[in-house]
Amino acid sequence: MVELLLLLLLLLLPFLLYMAAPQIRKMLSSGMCTSTVQLPGKVVVVTGANTGIGKETAKELAQRGARVYLACRDVEKGELVAKEIQTTTGNQQVLVRKLDLSDTKSIRAFAKGFLAEEKHLHILINNAGVMMCPYSKTADGFEMHIGVNHLGSGVTTYSVHPGTVQSELVRHSSFMRWMWWLFSFFIKTPQQGAQTSLHCALTEGLEILSGNHFSDCHVTWVSAQARNETIARRLWDVSCDLLGLPMD
Repeated sequence: MVELLLLLLLLLLPFLLYMAAPQIRKMLSSGMCTSTVQLPGKVVVVTGANTGIGKETAKELAQRGARVYLACRDVEKGELVAKEIQTTTGNQQVLVRKLDLSDTKSIRAFAKGFLAEEKHLHILINNAGVMMCPYSKTADGFEMHIGVNHLGSGVTTYSVHPGTVQSELVRHSSFMRWMWWLFSFFIKTPQQGAQTSLHCALTEGLEILSGNHFSDCHVTWVSAQARNETIARRLWDVSCDLLGLPMD
């Protein structure tokens, strides 16, 4: 009898997990951007906006009336997403511009073009990044992860952790893609993953928290090394030296 009950439980477990998944996912993605700020007349740049968290972030900012630039390596994919966002939000001011963070020439060309088009930039979301890609180098000879995620994106005002999100970030790892598929019911959707970025971009009064690390729309703990100003200054100086930029 006990064996039958155990067998029945094992058979029912996948179904029970499937039924409970929405509530578990909701519990794991507790942070939500509650700001109602509207953005008419504001200019926004979102990097890596043709998929995942970047796409959802751009869509929400366009919904609020901003002029949104999708800064993408793949312009063709970016154009498809721009049309989708325009149709969904009714905001036709969704534009695509070429930006390859693995090439400083592309970064400078993007910046030059943007400055020729716009007088102001109100919101910058440095969303694009790579993870677990095979060893390779950027056009400038930097290891790909440090070249794209750090040197390519530059220095941001806020650091955010979106949580574990269903996105293309794990595309280079077969094992991680399998893990994401296996636990897909419990992983945040891209829309849920975008909430912390939106919170930092839209919530009024966060200026006093500049430089902090956010997770689930709240300031969260970082290690002692991450709070060490001497290490931070050294990283800044080394980064500027690598890019040939003035250190101050």
